[in-house]
Amino acid sequence: MMATHVLVPTDPDGTISATQWLAGGRASALFAVLAGVSLALKSGGPRPVRGRERLARSAGLAARALLIALLGLALGSLDSGLAVILTYYGLLFLCGLPFLALGARPLLVLAAGWLVVAPMVSQVVRPQLAERGSSSPTFGQLAEPGQLLGELLFTGYYPVVPWLAYLLVGLALGRMDLRRRGVQAWIAVAGGVLAIVATVVSGFLTRQPSVVSALVSNPATEETRPELLERISYGVFGTTPTDGAWQWLLVVVPHSGTPFDLAQTIGSGLLVLGLCLLLVGSLPPSGDRFVAVFFGAGAMTLTLYSLHVIMKTPEVWPAEVPESYQWHVLVVLGIGIVYAGLRHRGPLERVVALASDAATRTVSSRFPSASLRGSRP
Repeated sequence: MMATHVLVPTDPDGTISATQWLAGGRASALFAVLAGVSLALKSGGPRPVRGRERLARSAGLAARALLIALLGLALGSLDSGLAVILTYYGLLFLCGLPFLALGARPLLVLAAGWLVVAPMVSQVVRPQLAERGSSSPTFGQLAEPGQLLGELLFTGYYPVVPWLAYLLVGLALGRMDLRRRGVQAWIAVAGGVLAIVATVVSGFLTRQPSVVSALVSNPATEETRPELLERISYGVFGTTPTDGAWQWLLVVVPHSGTPFDLAQTIGSGLLVLGLCLLLVGSLPPSGDRFVAVFFGAGAMTLTLYSLHVIMKTPEVWPAEVPESYQWHVLVVLGIGIVYAGLRHRGPLERVVALASDAATRTVSSRFPSASLRGSRP
């Protein structure tokens, strides 16, 4: 995600860079899939909590979501030039709460249907909504809650309605036994196949003459198909053109929210997650601890993502140059190593956990029979 924010998206000859080709649209999608995994692990893992216990856990997760969303509004007010994801992320958490009782199989079925239907619903609904205010929601937009909600759900850079497919897939993964090698291998293989199939099928469909004609029919831009595909290959801004033809749902462009974009980025997320699980699972205990410390940044992503946004503001960081990416990585890894080595939580993670635990205890105390199970590793 930092690479797509800091490095230039094109090579000197004008072609798309390897970094943008690899991570563009996929990094934030992986972020959302992992949100679903986190949600599942915090609500029982392979054995979802039930009844009043689920109510108590849901209260804690709702408090967590609210704080993340508020932090996103604060970061969106900074002049970072980034489309801050956290407010969308918080609302995405809230939308995932009704699905906590489901197991892996129904969640996967629901996700498959959602990634097809949700983009179609968005295509119908968006023309009826006001245009989004900016790339990042801010506190100022709370004065018009209806428009802000429309932006978060449909018209924004990370629209929650189609993006719920990522969360549902992550929930399904978290309901599996991720320690089993067979499950890890299945995740990696299924992800790779899904990403390839989505790309190939989309490419075939968008080469059809009728689809080409619909995609380039905008009279304001007399583009050919190659020119159009080159222009949008770096990604769009969260959705297909609001007034565009239905054939736009066939493209696999980053940040377009089409069925093919969702399928491809879900597939790449599964591939990355499966390979990482296989790699770490093959290490001896000492190697496992080394990875946990060296990549400790992964345990405090809320703090470090916020720091990354602040570092992108002109008041904190000099004019952007590609070499600044190295410093972003060194700062993030260095802080993560220190905190992981000391076995400390990140500062923002600690604040969010305190609020979440307080909400969980409050609801649990009102329902004494909802004694919470001990946390699992």
